[in-house]
Amino acid sequence: MTLYEFKLLPEEEQYRILFNEGDFITYKLETNSIFALYALDRFFVEVEYNTKSNRIVKVVSFVMGEKLDLYSGVKIL
Repeated sequence: MTLYEFKLLPEEEQYRILFNEGDFITYKLETNSIFALYALDRFFVEVEYNTKSNRIVKVVSFVMGEKLDLYSGVKIL
């Protein structure tokens, strides 16, 4: 599956594929949110889960760039 094909799927189907076929990589915590990073085929998906409302509020898929850099633990000057 390509990134483009994934983005064209309905939200529920994206969740099904991501949680059944994706590989969990890592997570990061913020005040009211947990951000989980998954690898799926040749791209990544970040899931934002709001801890106060107890629900997923955002799903962002990408191949590389600033979003992926946030999980590297390397500070870029």
